[in-house]
Amino acid sequence: MKNRLGRRLVQLYAGLGLYGASSALLVRAGLGLEPWNVLHQGLAELTGLSMGVVLTIVGATVLLLWIPLRQRPGLGTVSNVLVIGFAMDATLSLLPYVHALAARVPLLLAGIVLNGVATGLYIAANFGPGPRDGLMTGLHRLTGRPIRVIRTAVEVAVVATGFALGGTVGIGTVLYALSIGPLAQLFLRMFAVPPAPGRSTVVATGQPERAILPR
Repeated sequence: MKNRLGRRLVQLYAGLGLYGASSALLVRAGLGLEPWNVLHQGLAELTGLSMGVVLTIVGATVLLLWIPLRQRPGLGTVSNVLVIGFAMDATLSLLPYVHALAARVPLLLAGIVLNGVATGLYIAANFGPGPRDGLMTGLHRLTGRPIRVIRTAVEVAVVATGFALGGTVGIGTVLYALSIGPLAQLFLRMFAVPPAPGRSTVVATGQPERAILPR
């Protein structure tokens, strides 16, 4: 049991750290960001704060919206707010700016694949959804609307707002949207933690299909 818990904790924090680092690769590639990071970058341009700090503030704000939706945060939810932004800023501080397209394309592809690995790691740890995931599932439960409809509506609004504020939208945004679901599903199965003896709980039941963070 202790080994299982230890593995889950390692997966959680490795996944969240890798998520922030992979998002930083997409920022440096400059070919388009994940939907929520388009907003974070736009807000960073507007406020002068770092993207990681903005990501943390937005995550905490979204978490407050869980209260009327009666969503319950877990360790993974709170850790998501605290770890990803820090990891993103730390990675951005180490990565130089890249101008050559021959270098930016590999950065983009590496960022997307590693983001899929990170998503599989932290969701399979089963410590609760991220703030943005929980917002979408909470709205789904409240309204009865299909999660895909809610997710699409929220992310279109997020991207449009972020783009208007100066966030980067491009081929990377489209490629990310098309590939993150299959990649996350692949790595979720790869990193699935076996249920504790005597229990039939499926790791992260329903999470991948309902709300994988595209962050």
